[in-house]
Amino acid sequence: MAVISIALWILFVLLVDVVRHLVQRWRTGDSGLRLRFGRVGSPPWLAVALQLVGGMCCFGAPVIELAGFPALSFLEAMWPRVLGVIVAAVGIVAAFGAQLWMGSSWRIGVDEAERTELVTTGPFRLVRNPIYAAGLLVVIGLTFAVPNVLAFAGFAVVLAGIQVQVRLVEEPHLRRTHGIAYDQYAATVGRFLPRVGRVRPVA
Repeated sequence: MAVISIALWILFVLLVDVVRHLVQRWRTGDSGLRLRFGRVGSPPWLAVALQLVGGMCCFGAPVIELAGFPALSFLEAMWPRVLGVIVAAVGIVAAFGAQLWMGSSWRIGVDEAERTELVTTGPFRLVRNPIYAAGLLVVIGLTFAVPNVLAFAGFAVVLAGIQVQVRLVEEPHLRRTHGIAYDQYAATVGRFLPRVGRVRPVA
């Protein structure tokens, strides 16, 4: 499963980063990149750092398995690995589909001076962050496909980075940009799971 996991990681990165940027530029003339890292230790910087480190750990997990590093003993059976590959493949398709659904509003990063349309249709009717939710499916799936200590550590770090990005960077920006419209949306739609993580409107 290690070779399959590496192939799926490469496919995931190619689709959600390279291909999506090319599609955005072809459709709008804009790459959609709004990378603002901020000062060291700030939420945007921390979110990117955690996701990068976690991603490298997750990618390294199948590499060290090929080098002979053992899987966790209670997950050595084949069926969790096969299930993990299936979950990861579903996550890749869902993440890319959710990105495409955003259309011209799709961005990586936040530009405080920019106002894009608040997308609440399609997969965004189910959860507020379907791209991140699908990305987590990919990470979870590939963690079980190559279930060693590095994979689980990478998943934990990626999860922390996504939480920082969503809670401390993107949600405050969306609230400042869209005001009551976002408050009403967040009060009825879950953060990563349907109906889970809804937030009360800010007074």
